[in-house]
Amino acid sequence: MSVVHQLSAGWLLDHLSFINKINYQLHQHHEPCCRKKEFTTSVHFESLQMDSVSSSGVCAAFIASDSSTKPENDDGGNYEMFTRKFIFRPELFDVTKPYITPAVHKECQQSNEKEDLMNGVKKEISISIIGKKRKRCVVFNQGELDAMEYHTKIRELILDGSLQLIQEGLKSGFLYPLFEKQDKGSKPITLPLDTCNLSELCEMAKHLPSLNEMEHQTLQLVEEDTSVTEQDLFLRVVENNSSLTKVITLMGQKYLLPPKSSFLLSDISCMQPLLNYRKTFDVIVIDPPWQNKSVKRSNRYSYLSPLQIKQIPIPKLAAPNCLLVTWVTNRQKHLRFIKEELYPSWSVEVVAEWHWVKITNSGEFVFPLDSPHKKPYEGLILGRVQEKTALPLRNADVNVLPIPDHKLIVSVPCTLHSHKPPLAEVLKDYIKPDGEYLELFARNLQPGWTSWGNEVLKFQHVDYFIALESGS
Repeated sequence: MSVVHQLSAGWLLDHLSFINKINYQLHQHHEPCCRKKEFTTSVHFESLQMDSVSSSGVCAAFIASDSSTKPENDDGGNYEMFTRKFIFRPELFDVTKPYITPAVHKECQQSNEKEDLMNGVKKEISISIIGKKRKRCVVFNQGELDAMEYHTKIRELILDGSLQLIQEGLKSGFLYPLFEKQDKGSKPITLPLDTCNLSELCEMAKHLPSLNEMEHQTLQLVEEDTSVTEQDLFLRVVENNSSLTKVITLMGQKYLLPPKSSFLLSDISCMQPLLNYRKTFDVIVIDPPWQNKSVKRSNRYSYLSPLQIKQIPIPKLAAPNCLLVTWVTNRQKHLRFIKEELYPSWSVEVVAEWHWVKITNSGEFVFPLDSPHKKPYEGLILGRVQEKTALPLRNADVNVLPIPDHKLIVSVPCTLHSHKPPLAEVLKDYIKPDGEYLELFARNLQPGWTSWGNEVLKFQHVDYFIALESGS
């Protein structure tokens, strides 16, 4: 379970546990004499066993299978069978200290005119810089003033609800004081090299000559698959309907595919295969690449304009009464756009606004709550597709609870950029069981979900996982 504690304020989540409960296990043949294999550019598939997670969590390592069953290799010799377990790298959730400490924040800003500013009386604020004699006067633009006003409205909600959940986490031991588990010998995190740029591959795939013929096809991965060309993966919905997890090798890079998962690797200009998939979805989660100044400066990833986001064909993808969840930054321009333009254009009614609060392993906010630059929370706007009387509701006899407003999702964030916490378990009371679920602009896969995006396999890269010690 990714839900560690649930209170009236919301949920305390364990994102790492959610990933590892998939329990990736790879059954491998080990030859007595290793032979170097030639590199190929095709996509190879291997099977990974998915077992249930034991109460003690992920602890098993490589496990030797029954030695009485040893398949023969091409030379007539015997292979040894090993089970290799992968877990997500725990150091990627090792957030022991706030990104900005309160002391640094205090040095950056001391405001004595906060109330007047919130009331719109003054639009200037003096900022004192400790250690410097001179003072500079900052004039806030309207967007910044709107953000301050919004923060004032939800501040107590964020603070009180988060503290309740954090206290429960400290009591249970899920969260812990820094000195208790401080790793003095922590090593710097080495991330995988971007040797297989998925977004660039999507762009290249548009120019492949045979894609038009494949747009209406779905690629189903079955046990007997041994090799599929890379071209087969582009602009097609790829399904792994088995109970086994598979490994694909794409341009020399390996990715883990969970059981019962589907994905489409493409950009927003090539979503037609998803429409041809002949499915509508009961839940659609969207994490758009919002435009902002830091993204423009860093050129870290491409972003979409509001007009491009409006062109996403949600009405064609959504089932009747579909629950739509959109991740949004704290920029008020984006919040207003979703509520006043985007959702109405899709015939979606706003029903709730939730908040993801990011904390350290010891329960501190990753940014000071009142930081003028970055807040320790982000928003989720939840809406329902307005019912069309001409269409019958799927599983209409199933009752779901009304969605409450201003719930909190509190968790330690992954250090990987934009790796959002899972929503499946926190949404389960508000959606139909055994429904169809879709994530747009996804960067990872989940069992039971269809995922789309031009980086949809990004966090499935095998280098984000670690293989535990082998046994013989």
